[in-house]
Amino acid sequence: MRVRYVLPALAAAAALMLTGCVDNSTPATSGSETSSTPTIAVDDAAAALVPAEVADTGTLVIGTDPTYAPNEFKDEAGDPIGWGVEIASGIAAKLGLEPKFQVAKFDNIIPSVTGGKADIGSSSFTDTVERQQQVDFVNYYTAGIQWASAAGKDVDPNNACGLKVAVQATTFEDTDEVPAKSDACVAAGKPPIDKLKFDTQDAATNAVVLGQADALSADSPVTLYAIAQTGDKLQLAGETFDVAPYGMVVAKGSELTVAVQAALQSMVDDGSYQAILDEWGVADGGIDEITINAGANG
Repeated sequence: MRVRYVLPALAAAAALMLTGCVDNSTPATSGSETSSTPTIAVDDAAAALVPAEVADTGTLVIGTDPTYAPNEFKDEAGDPIGWGVEIASGIAAKLGLEPKFQVAKFDNIIPSVTGGKADIGSSSFTDTVERQQQVDFVNYYTAGIQWASAAGKDVDPNNACGLKVAVQATTFEDTDEVPAKSDACVAAGKPPIDKLKFDTQDAATNAVVLGQADALSADSPVTLYAIAQTGDKLQLAGETFDVAPYGMVVAKGSELTVAVQAALQSMVDDGSYQAILDEWGVADGGIDEITINAGANG
């Protein structure tokens, strides 16, 4: 399904400013289910699919990097919140497990899952063929890439040669999208894009606000939220492009994959999935059918 993100989504994101601005780079050592998460009932059929080694613990350990608002970020107490966190908590509830968030840097989450330190990874992972070599993805959302620039400064993502572009390190924008654009610049005899990498998305956003970068590149819901959070300091740059699926990360070939898929589909079917997306103003990327490794089809 191809998704078009339109400006009314920005108005919905603006409502999130009422929660106040938090420091998304502050280390967090624990997580909790947020009070705004809808009450979600256990799905016995989905719970029956959980491997015994996970079911016996009574918990679902969820790796996340809460630096990517509004998908995953932190409240004033340092606990992970956001619509992605609520979806992950809902998966645990459907499986009859208690969610336990394991805060980690983004690039450490997949190794944590493959190494058995986390049961799943929930951190706005774009499902790509390359990542599928290491893990499986249970697809739950579609998002595109959206650039933003300083207010009053027009930037064309398709003609950004020689500009400074801020990204969060190890995201798809860092590893694939901006480097490809930069390579195209060089191939055309133009200066490369000066990619500025930051550990957190709020740091990348601040670089544009402070004039250290010409633009930022991030997933569409994240960029819309950043624009809303910074008031009139940022503006959209170009249209949303390269729509791709988000996926919950599960160990390659694990029986837990089908359990997570069943849990998410149950959330779609009972409306709790839609309620979370509506609450956070990100319903544009919602899907009706939960799939596995859909990135291979993109």
